[in-house]
Amino acid sequence: MNCNERNFIRYLKNGNEAALDFIITRYGGLVHAISYHILSDYSQHAVDECVNDVFLSIWQNAAQFSGEADDFKKWIGTIAKFKAIDLYRKLEKRQAREQADEQLQEQAAASDIQVLLLEKEQKNTVLLAISELPETDRNIFMMKYFLELSSQEIAERLGMTITAIDNRLYRGRRKLAQNKQLKERLV
Repeated sequence: MNCNERNFIRYLKNGNEAALDFIITRYGGLVHAISYHILSDYSQHAVDECVNDVFLSIWQNAAQFSGEADDFKKWIGTIAKFKAIDLYRKLEKRQAREQADEQLQEQAAASDIQVLLLEKEQKNTVLLAISELPETDRNIFMMKYFLELSSQEIAERLGMTITAIDNRLYRGRRKLAQNKQLKERLV
């Protein structure tokens, strides 16, 4: 079975792979040129993907072609054009989504920085207020809230009872709650 200009459409409709080989050889340059013209902004991979989609579509829809060999070139060119446009739109949408995702990530990062700055400022404000407490209370606060030690561990280190530690923490928190400067800066 030798596929040529006169019989390739009949062979293609019958599912003969020799017809597909003939079409790829004969019209591959045209399909590639149309695909490249539309998809030149993207990678060669996108062009190759489009060319493969065109020939797959031709193979799967061969029965729908009605016409002579002269009309086949127009038909395959139309398929190539629309496949390339579809892929172009798909790639444009993907690129737009990726850019939107990047913008969201940048905004989130900027927001995170602002939150960190606010937290740092609040931490500095609290540290300033704690520095005004008596030295023992200041040490207890630092151990409890910054070193995250338990009341028992603090009591052991300072040679005090757990009750004494808890009482000093309670009184210190009340003093800090009454501190007007601390209230103004945290609000």
